[in-house]
Amino acid sequence: MGTGSNGELKYEISQNAYIKLVLHSLRHKTAAVNGVLIGRISPKDDGVVEISDSVPLFHSNLALLPPLEISLIMIEEHYVAQGLSIVGYFHANERFDDVELCGVAKNIGDHISRYFPQAPILLLNNKKLEALSKGKERSPVMQLCVKDASKNWRVVGADGGSKLLLKEPSANVVLSDYITSEKWKDVTDVDDHLDDVTKDWLNPGLFN
Repeated sequence: MGTGSNGELKYEISQNAYIKLVLHSLRHKTAAVNGVLIGRISPKDDGVVEISDSVPLFHSNLALLPPLEISLIMIEEHYVAQGLSIVGYFHANERFDDVELCGVAKNIGDHISRYFPQAPILLLNNKKLEALSKGKERSPVMQLCVKDASKNWRVVGADGGSKLLLKEPSANVVLSDYITSEKWKDVTDVDDHLDDVTKDWLNPGLFN
């Protein structure tokens, strides 16, 4: 890939990948939750990381490494046949007004970036999410964080603006509809699956 640093990369997230992560955070409103981003570097060599899917991970004990490592292996094994891999990390803080990257998020982001150096962290911004219901929010309700030259995580711009793109411009409209219809009740994460293996973390029926 020709780009010198993460700062020049763009991240394009598909509607389903985006909505799944936000619904997961709404299902567990009073807890911190996380997930991983699935995708690949665009074959067009245009400096875009294409995020085509996502997997909701945990809503309890986010910092425990053994379940995390087992989950990442299980997820990688599933997607490898499609030419996809884990390309980033999503985190929603426990407190509504908390827009700082916590230690747990940074540690898991570090772990993922060992395998995919361009990996971003997407951090849920609850204020933007709240503005959705008023129909005012067109940009992603997540903040983009990448590693700078000295390997520290930093937020890109005030809103990540042109670096984090919604693949489908209508994603927030669809998300808003799903929130109204309480679609978040249907989201299954890896935590649920580890408790009950009949629960499918791939959420095959979520968008039917």
